[in-house]
Amino acid sequence: MAVRVEREGAVQVLTMDRPERRNAFDGAMTQALDAALNEFEDDDSVRAAVLTGGPDFFSAGTDIRVWAGEPTERGGPYGIAKRRLGKPLIAAVEGAAVGGGFEIALASTMIVASRTAYFSFPETGLGLVAECGGLFRAPRALPLNVAREMLLTGEQLPAQRAYDLGLVNRLTEPGAAVAEALAIAERIAGHAPIAVRETLRAVEAAYPANDDRRWIDTATAKEGARASADAAEGVAAFLAKRPPRWSGR
Repeated sequence: MAVRVEREGAVQVLTMDRPERRNAFDGAMTQALDAALNEFEDDDSVRAAVLTGGPDFFSAGTDIRVWAGEPTERGGPYGIAKRRLGKPLIAAVEGAAVGGGFEIALASTMIVASRTAYFSFPETGLGLVAECGGLFRAPRALPLNVAREMLLTGEQLPAQRAYDLGLVNRLTEPGAAVAEALAIAERIAGHAPIAVRETLRAVEAAYPANDDRRWIDTATAKEGARASADAAEGVAAFLAKRPPRWSGR
């Protein structure tokens, strides 16, 4: 299974499980996360969920050898990026959350991270752009200039600074992110489910991360980048493990 589902009382733990590719997404993994999240949302006995990549890394985003498959009907890219979550989903991040992996964390309701975790957008170094919500979710979750720097330079944001900037809700010792995320999820699960749902709905309405206009702007940026010769060169250079030779075309 590309995504393992376990139950802890009224909380589900969803574990991305493709360790040989650092939980990078192919089409099968997109479908697996979509199915797991559909189950989470449709089961009224489940009140909250934790999303993790395990003890070593969260996710490296898209597996550019094979790409991440088609967006799903309910979840969009990766089965989550365009999903309108009706229940809290807490990302528990150990190690790398990069590219699409960072965008998956941003699509969650909250983020818990261990001190060894880090976040980055490496896309411009491949001739690409952050295609799955990062272009508008990062500036919402971070100070604008920090988001710009991350999106343009690809530099890593360590968990401690992410916590200081308010991106990360809780910072833990290595190996403890899931336990801390579970504690938050269990506390939420003990509250009135309708009140939780309506609170989440109202907050999301005030900060609409699924606004159609933003996805249109992202699609325009994606098409412009992917159609360039630089995109083909960036991906080829990455796969060949050599420096890219940009042409600006």
